[in-house]
Amino acid sequence: MLGLLFVTFFIGRVMPVDPVLSIVGERATKEIYEAAYLELGLDKPLFVQFFYYLRDVVQGDFGTSLRTGFPVSGDIIRVFPATMELATLGTLIGVFIGVPLGVVAAVRRGTWIDQFARVAALIGYSMPIFWLGLIGLLVLYGILGWVGGPGRLDIYYEDIVPTVTGMILVDSALDGNWEIFRNALSHIILPASLLGYYSLAYISRMTRSFMLEQLSAEYVITARVKGLSEREVIWKHVFSNIKVQLITVIALSYAGLLEGSVLTEIIFAWPGIGSYITTSLLSADMNAVMGGTVVVGLVFVCLNIFSDLLYKFFDPRAK
Repeated sequence: MLGLLFVTFFIGRVMPVDPVLSIVGERATKEIYEAAYLELGLDKPLFVQFFYYLRDVVQGDFGTSLRTGFPVSGDIIRVFPATMELATLGTLIGVFIGVPLGVVAAVRRGTWIDQFARVAALIGYSMPIFWLGLIGLLVLYGILGWVGGPGRLDIYYEDIVPTVTGMILVDSALDGNWEIFRNALSHIILPASLLGYYSLAYISRMTRSFMLEQLSAEYVITARVKGLSEREVIWKHVFSNIKVQLITVIALSYAGLLEGSVLTEIIFAWPGIGSYITTSLLSADMNAVMGGTVVVGLVFVCLNIFSDLLYKFFDPRAK
């Protein structure tokens, strides 16, 4: 995190953007410009500025967004639940389809199921997600009308459900408003499925690789010689030995969706942190860009630590 803060800070400082002009405007007088320059501490050496930045970040202060006029930390708290909701549903789709698909592909190696899984994973890796998003909107929303359009809700449903978690599906379920729940589900299902397909491609490929490695081990031959059923060998012995590796894969996939859904959020007008960072970057709002980047890095670190802690529950040797 310290390294990320260091790199983020200095990239923000070398960007060809004058933070003072972003605040006071290009028509400000020289006196106003110099006053703002001193107030921001830009007259001090870079390492002193970094120390002040580090002190503020530790206190949760990322500065004020030049675009919205609100504290960056408040903006991130407001937009992050939307990305979390989208990434969580996408990860669930990837896990519940990708893991069984990878297991079956490894067990039926060389068959049509294995070939299908490998081709599906290859397409998921290779196909540009923005192209899939545009085609999905055109066909499923524009032509067939099976799903909701861009945004999280139809406009006449906005600001009806009380905000508890910031995730529309959860908040509408807690409020018991199932009409809004269905509307929100129709809007999120397409972008979540696209992210889920991307996650599925990665998870199924890694699951297949882990399973193939374990299936060639001697303990599998021993288990079969003892007369255990193929179902017991696969799910009780082999799959149990890849759980720890899968935890890391799933955690990294989830973190990747949390920060890598920028194009998806832009295409579907999804008001998440990816869209927030991109819009801020285009507006030269470096406080927001730096704050969002640090939060994304923190998510990666926390998910890695969490996956390490889960090792104890799935592998007694880790204790």
